[in-house]
Amino acid sequence: MTVRENIEALEKQVLSPFATLAVNSVGREREEAPCDFRTCFQRDRDRVIHSSSFRRLKHKTQVFLAPEGDHYRTRLTHTLEVAQIARTIARALQLNEDLTEAIALAHDLGHTPFGHAGERALDDCLEEGFRHYEQGVRVVEKLEKNGEGLNLTYEVREGIDRHTNGDWSKTREGQIVRWSDQIAYINHDLDDAVHAGVMSEMDIPFDVKKTLGNTRSERLKSLIANVVSHGAENIGMDDKVETAFLTLRETMFDRLYKNPDVKGEEVKAISLLKQLFDYSLNNPGWLPKEYQQTVEKEGIARASADYIAGMTDNYALLSYEELFIPKSWNFK
Repeated sequence: MTVRENIEALEKQVLSPFATLAVNSVGREREEAPCDFRTCFQRDRDRVIHSSSFRRLKHKTQVFLAPEGDHYRTRLTHTLEVAQIARTIARALQLNEDLTEAIALAHDLGHTPFGHAGERALDDCLEEGFRHYEQGVRVVEKLEKNGEGLNLTYEVREGIDRHTNGDWSKTREGQIVRWSDQIAYINHDLDDAVHAGVMSEMDIPFDVKKTLGNTRSERLKSLIANVVSHGAENIGMDDKVETAFLTLRETMFDRLYKNPDVKGEEVKAISLLKQLFDYSLNNPGWLPKEYQQTVEKEGIARASADYIAGMTDNYALLSYEELFIPKSWNFK
């Protein structure tokens, strides 16, 4: 037996009946010979980590746009925190940790520069709309590797597509990632908001602290432990804990996500990306050559959205400056 076959046999022995076994994967869009020492989900995880879109996450906004300082979360550190939480839950419930990790690492590959502000900008620009989870599937299927895509398994692609709004994933592993995403961003965004002076621990309602804990570490432990205790058959939280969690989430929206100071910068980001999009529509040659095939097949609007969505915050700012900000003339 190969190393992979031994791992697959071990999964059958030790994983929960609710786990998604690698050997039972629906498979890939393009058939490939199996690896001798990695399961299909392990290969997917590795492909995500080595992708260019994954690397760009380190320079994309989580909440605070292009923050000064090294301690604020980026889209990449958010992704790593989601993966850590999701793996902890999957391991405790004896579900497939490799599939869980692959989905978690890939779940935000479709995010734009400037976070959800960028998503709203492109949603306004595209006739069919723009949603980062759909773009994530597009990234791994069509945009990575010069249009070849990563050829990931169905289960990972389905997990990306369903990690947020809409129907829940068919796999328990995908459902874990959806809960872990929420647990991660609510807690680390609160941490960043306190660090930025936008919120304080005093803003957290007493009932939330009483149920979940007084510190970020205590709240994370309470939420993760509750999902684990809820069991593998029905991934979720108990009513009391979920109510406290939703109250904390509402507090975050009131105090942070709708904060006028934060929203003011988002308006600028939306305007910037819309101007880049309009420029691209009128200047198709501005798009790099790897996007010209999309122009021919799906139109300039779709190609423009793909290009702009893939930008980092800094690259979008530099592109805007190059196109729209006059430069001083350098006399020699």
